[in-house]
Amino acid sequence: MDLQLDIQTHKLPPQQMKKRRILIVEDEKPIRDMVYFALDSDGYEIVEAVNGKEAVEQLAQESPSLILMDWMLPDVSGLELVRRIKRDEITSHIPIIMLTAKTEERDKIEGLDSGADDYITKPFSVRELSARIRAVMRRIDGEEGNNKLTYGKLILDLDAHHVIIENDQIEVGPTEFLLLEFFMTHSDKVYSRAQLLDFVWGRSKFVEERTVDVHILRLRKLLKPYNCQNMVQTVRGYGYRFVIEK
Repeated sequence: MDLQLDIQTHKLPPQQMKKRRILIVEDEKPIRDMVYFALDSDGYEIVEAVNGKEAVEQLAQESPSLILMDWMLPDVSGLELVRRIKRDEITSHIPIIMLTAKTEERDKIEGLDSGADDYITKPFSVRELSARIRAVMRRIDGEEGNNKLTYGKLILDLDAHHVIIENDQIEVGPTEFLLLEFFMTHSDKVYSRAQLLDFVWGRSKFVEERTVDVHILRLRKLLKPYNCQNMVQTVRGYGYRFVIEK
């Protein structure tokens, strides 16, 4: 038996799987902090670099599962750094998502042609960023076609954009769908209205906090015929939490 092949193809049980490691290369601390909080909540291991030199040092220590690369870095262009990473045999396989304020079509084409796997413009919501990361990870893992979230008896079909409960297909509004997706991927934690606005609606949009209550009410009405409305719990004086109903 080829021991090396056996080691490479052996899959660990879920509880022993190593966390996905994401390298954030970004010189703006507020953006790093926002991304760190969101991705840490999603279960990723996060490492940071504020410039190209630190990024290279991090890559030398351990290859990440994915890199978030700012275009404008203080010591080197993020675009050039992407090209270097993709030219190196050791790091060429690492998927890269570029983060930039450049919105022109030619800039996007240049970024993708440099070797980046995706391109997201600032300002962006953490919800959009999380979705882009999942999409890239699915492509890398070859998991297209099974894009569903399951939580208790709820199934969220991310491609068809509907909810399945007890074999019934339920059509939901776009905001309720995004809210439910966030809850199902961030269960058992309490989130304030302000946090939900940031994560679901995005910081670039001005929406009153009470809007969250309206959409929570709509979501509960959709779940009530299946006795799932209590999955969305109100935490008095703070916000909401999503749990499997016992």
